[in-house]
Amino acid sequence: TVQPYPRLHASTSDLDRTQLPALGVPADVSLPAMQRVELANGMKILLLERHSAPLVQLALTVDAGLAADAPDARGSGRLAMELLLKGTRTRDAFAIADESDALGASLGIEHTQDQSLLYLSALKPNLAASITLYADVVRHPAFAADMVELQRKQQLATIQQQLANPGTAAQRAAAPLLYGTEHPYAQAAGGFGDRDVVATIQPQTLADWHARWFVPANATLVVAGDVTMDELQPLLARSFGDWSGPQAPLKAAPPASFSGRGKLYLIDKPEAPQSLILAAQVTAAGPRADDLALETVMRNFGGMATSRLNRNLRLDKHWSYGSYGGINNARGPRLFSVIAPVQTDRTSDAMREIRAEVDGLAGARPLVGEELDSALRGQLARLPGRFETLNALLGAGLEVASLGREPDYYSHYAANVRALNGEQLNTAAAAVVQPEQLMWLVVGDLSKIEASIRALGWGDVVRIDAR
Repeated sequence: TVQPYPRLHASTSDLDRTQLPALGVPADVSLPAMQRVELANGMKILLLERHSAPLVQLALTVDAGLAADAPDARGSGRLAMELLLKGTRTRDAFAIADESDALGASLGIEHTQDQSLLYLSALKPNLAASITLYADVVRHPAFAADMVELQRKQQLATIQQQLANPGTAAQRAAAPLLYGTEHPYAQAAGGFGDRDVVATIQPQTLADWHARWFVPANATLVVAGDVTMDELQPLLARSFGDWSGPQAPLKAAPPASFSGRGKLYLIDKPEAPQSLILAAQVTAAGPRADDLALETVMRNFGGMATSRLNRNLRLDKHWSYGSYGGINNARGPRLFSVIAPVQTDRTSDAMREIRAEVDGLAGARPLVGEELDSALRGQLARLPGRFETLNALLGAGLEVASLGREPDYYSHYAANVRALNGEQLNTAAAAVVQPEQLMWLVVGDLSKIEASIRALGWGDVVRIDAR
């Protein structure tokens, strides 16, 4: 009930509702400068100040990731990261949870191809106590036997879920085919690993992994939010200043041993209501000088609701609820991929359309005219919203830290986007996308789709199991 109730009446307007409103000039975006310091022990600090709310986000990024797992130890890094939150030498999992709740803080982990990350979200008034808790979790994990067993069961259950899901099953099967079984990237994103390995990992193995990679010279702390460097440094010196450790091992990033070129791999999923199509190709290692142009053209290709892939498979043909494609930000060999779940009876037709879209990206259909204008306009219009949150600022800092970009990369980001042109976008795409190099992997009911896939005549067709 609203009191007093308003008096409503019709009004007249000369607005012509048959015409779309004209687009205004995109709002400008200003990103804080990235401040850098290094503690005496070699731990690097990167700060992006934003004082709009009394919040601070932190992420310790350690140069490990799934690429640090040996071929016979895949999944150990992920298990170790999950266990950071399950107890330290002086706090068990319940104490960590209770203390973070009392502080209004939250902790989380992420394990990517190249980095292992531990996050902290903290209130400004409780920042000192939150960092004390955070440092204990970073530096002193207990890897208690009972928690290892509990987390092991959860990770094994996650692997089973991945195998049951067509999308993650396809990624797990594709990784060793794309990179080679011995390559550091030869496991799917997330790094949950191999069942046989995870089932036998011992607590000491996890402690050794942590001691090997979690050393200050191998870590960068990225901070975004309501804190200055003068305020931050004493807090970090108190909690991390006496942290020490040997030099971390160097990670290998060799070229991929790509065995899937020109092959079509099929995984049978009887009675599946749709097919999952994955087409992928390994490209050169990143980062690249033309990454900004590549980011823009890939977003138009498969990174938004109105991308070329979605306009084709979803909006025009209604064969898919949504598909996406693009190139990842790996430090080593990067992956160009398309993932498209489609209705079963259109599997081979959708593969033809995906191949045509990839051909177009590689140069057969360059970005020109209104499509080019829309792609560039969309990149500019989204900039203020893209960087409005602390998490987005933190992500920009983490990308700088992980890929070794210059500190002012995002300071000039908007201006560099405005300076892009069609030739740059089309040249960047053609330099990395090679349709003849694609490997195809399809998960679906093979009794209904295998014959039509073989009829494409695109190369050897091989049945494999999810793994």
